[in-house]
Amino acid sequence: MSSQALSFFRSVNKLNLHEYQAKNIFRQFGIPVPHGLLVNEPGRAFQAARSIKGPPWVVKAQVHAGARGKAGGVKIVNDLDVVEQAAQSMIGQRIITNQTGPAGVMVNQVLVEEGVEIEREFYLSMAINRRNARPTMIFSPVGGVEIEEVMLEYPDLILIERPDPVTGWMPFQARNLLYRLDPLPSPEAIDNITFIAAQVFEIFLRYDCSLIEINPLVITREGKVIALDVKISIDDNASFRQEKIFQLDDKAGKDPLELQAEEYGINYIHLDGNVGVLVNGAGLAMATMDIIKQTGARPANFLDVGGGANEETISRGFEIILKDRHVKAILINIFGGILRCDELAKGVLAALKRMEIHVPLVIRLQGTRVEEGREILKNSDLKFLVAKDLAEAAKLVAEQVS
Repeated sequence: MSSQALSFFRSVNKLNLHEYQAKNIFRQFGIPVPHGLLVNEPGRAFQAARSIKGPPWVVKAQVHAGARGKAGGVKIVNDLDVVEQAAQSMIGQRIITNQTGPAGVMVNQVLVEEGVEIEREFYLSMAINRRNARPTMIFSPVGGVEIEEVMLEYPDLILIERPDPVTGWMPFQARNLLYRLDPLPSPEAIDNITFIAAQVFEIFLRYDCSLIEINPLVITREGKVIALDVKISIDDNASFRQEKIFQLDDKAGKDPLELQAEEYGINYIHLDGNVGVLVNGAGLAMATMDIIKQTGARPANFLDVGGGANEETISRGFEIILKDRHVKAILINIFGGILRCDELAKGVLAALKRMEIHVPLVIRLQGTRVEEGREILKNSDLKFLVAKDLAEAAKLVAEQVS
């Protein structure tokens, strides 16, 4: 599995909180974060900065996308009169990163925060380890950079602790992480990081999180420990338990196509390629995107219609894909398991007859009653290409966009 496909999979079925929302939760649990104010108009940024300790001040776009700083979404300002200009350069503008797709995301609000003088930076997160079905604490003495880069270049700097589901997070596990640092932080800093790790675990359980990430967790020159940048993601499957926190979902900051897919109950992520992908199953979708990349083409989306796909679901999937003007061809990759291939073929044909599709279409079926399904497709009067396997399907669709 490619790292790109893995990042797509992590984005499915979760509620992402904005940074300011995540920090509000941290404050409730006693975790220190910088003092900051949220503003939605550039003119208010100046007034906000006047009430915040500085210089410097940090102006941060509140969008659901990583690598904001590289895209101009985080600016450090040393002059009070420049704070409004920094906010002006973000609010009402689109930020494009490697996680947003070509259209980028609109910035509707910014967080104006106090700057801090950093002595040391760390990375701390908690996520679900699918292999052992446990929450896992990840800690690294290298903070402030993408953790994927650290994993690839310095795997020895990734430290892991797995709390027992029965006993929960234990103080010795924090010591296991911290006493591997060289040099050791001060005793006070060790106590503070130990407290923060325990509270992160508590938040993780309390809100049914799929990810909590602090990057960086810093020790300031005054010796204080502060969570400088925070990310919280919550499992959509827990929405019935977490109704209050799901009210924080900022639909205005979402990609319009992703929002439409969410309303349809379809897992969809907008990417920057030119091959539309419609698949039934998240694992199959990731494999499909990987093999498309290997042919030199680029997937335009992650779209999983689910194992019980029917005519309506497939039609809605097509509707979303075709609204992306960058799509030059579509690959349908269906595995007939819960739903037989012949029934899937009928559903695909019915959906196609209801819509006008002006781009080449490649279909690959596999699974239960696959020969009957292929025969149904072959005998239809619609124009598309049928592939015998995934490799041929990827090759055919790449030829359509080359």
